[in-house]
Formats: sequence, C-alpha cells, structure tokens
Amino acid sequence: MELVSSVSMLNEARKNGYAVVAFNFHTLEMMQAVVEAAEECRSPLILQTTVGTVKHLGLDYVVSAAKTAAQNARIPIALHLDHCHDFDLIVRCLRAGYTSIMIDASMHPFQENIQRTKWVADIAKIFQVNVEAELGKVGGVEDDLVVKDEDALLANPAECEEFVKQTGITSFAPAIGTAHGLYKGEPKIDFPRLEEISRRVDVPLVLHGGSGIPVQQIKQCVSLGVAKINVATELKNAFSESIKDFFAQNPTEFDPRKYLIPAKEAVKKIVIQKMEMAGCIGRA
Repeated sequence: MELVSSVSMLNEARKNGYAVVAFNFHTLEMMQAVVEAAEECRSPLILQTTVGTVKHLGLDYVVSAAKTAAQNARIPIALHLDHCHDFDLIVRCLRAGYTSIMIDASMHPFQENIQRTKWVADIAKIFQVNVEAELGKVGGVEDDLVVKDEDALLANPAECEEFVKQTGITSFAPAIGTAHGLYKGEPKIDFPRLEEISRRVDVPLVLHGGSGIPVQQIKQCVSLGVAKINVATELKNAFSESIKDFFAQNPTEFDPRKYLIPAKEAVKKIVIQKMEMAGCIGRA
C-alpha cells in the first residue's frame, strides 16, 4: 500500500466510535516498532513527527522510511506533521509526501488563527490530505513548544464551531485540559466542554497529550467524538529506559543491535496498550 490521507480514516473512526492513535517516532527503530505493533493488531495507523524530528532525521529520510513501511504493510498508514507554524516547512512536507499536517496558529488571536489556518487548508485541498488545527492552548512541552500551566487556555465551544466552519479543516484539536508530556497528577479533562464542542463540530476531534491518561478517560473522550489520540512521551520514555536498563546490566556491550531490539519491544508493548484503549484493534 501507499501512504494514505487520514481524512477517511478519522471519519470512519468517529462514525464507528473508536479512535486511531498517532504515534510520534524519533528513530527508525521506533517507527518499525509502531508499524509492527499495528500490523499485529490489524489497526489503522498514523505515524507522527514533530518539527524537531523532521529537522533531526531529515525530511527525505522520514518520508522514505514511512513510504517503505506503508508499501510493506497490509494496514492503512498515514504520515502526519504535528504542531507546525512554519508555512514553508508545511509546503515542503506536503510536496515530499506527508498525508496529514497540523497548522498550529493557536498562539495568535482568534481571527488571525482562522486566517493562517484557512490558508494552509486551501493548499492542502490540492494534495487531498488531512488538515488539523488547534483552538485554545494545550499545556506542557513538545519540542521547543512550551506552554506553562497558567498559560494553558481551554477552547470556547462557540468559537470552535465558527473556527471549523470558516477554515475548512478536516480534523480539529480543541484544548480541553490535556497536556503534552506526563501528568504530575490526574489529568483534568473538561468533559462537558468536550461534549458541547462535539455537538457543535462535525469533523473528527483530536486529543493531544495522550500519554498517561487513564483508560476510562480515554474511552470517555472517544465516546464524545475524539477520533485521533496523540501519544509521544510514553514511547520516548519506554525506548530510552529500555536502553538504560540494558547498559546497567551489560556495561561492556557496544553492538547497537543488541540494545535496540529490547527498546523496540518496549515501544511495541506501549503501542498495543494504547490501541486497545482507543478501540482501533482489528479496524484496519
């Protein structure tokens, strides 16, 4: 198969009451682990990169690896660029083969956010790919994007309806109380707000900050229209902790293949758990 747009993938998920998980990867081994897990689970998959990962690995390397994974897989795979406010990079990613992109202009005033988002959505229609955007501010840290707890801002449901209508985006990430990174305590998701947004907005909703959210909260979000769940930190931590543990037990080992194999298995374990929570197993 080729890389696919996630538009129909997410519409199908919202319609049938499950979510597709978008997993961030930072190395080839992490990507392989995610794809292998999705294949075993017969789940649709969104491979996701931050702007920092694109810069770290190189755009051509990322797209080539994702295309190879899609061609060898029997499940639908989309490639998504997360939280990007660089128009030039968005266009480069679209031309290179990304099938889903997020224009993040949430740091701007409402009308400017609409204007910047619509410009990207209009371009993306040419490529027939998914366009995601955010309203409000999701707290936490992702790459060089830092939003302090006191600066996190929940999305206004009426503005959400207007935003989606005016921009023409195909998926929408409202800030509802989640945060990037791991939570210090119980996540404070505003479910009544999510429910009202879901009632007003007919495109699939996206949950950012999916690492560490309890199963019941994930299931409740899905029941209220969330069709894409982003997971990054838990994979990165599992990958790194596995390597640390390996060297603690094997301090004289220098063959990367030896410590990357258990690191991949650690990632696969998390991926399968998240797919079970989202309800996307067997949906490919």
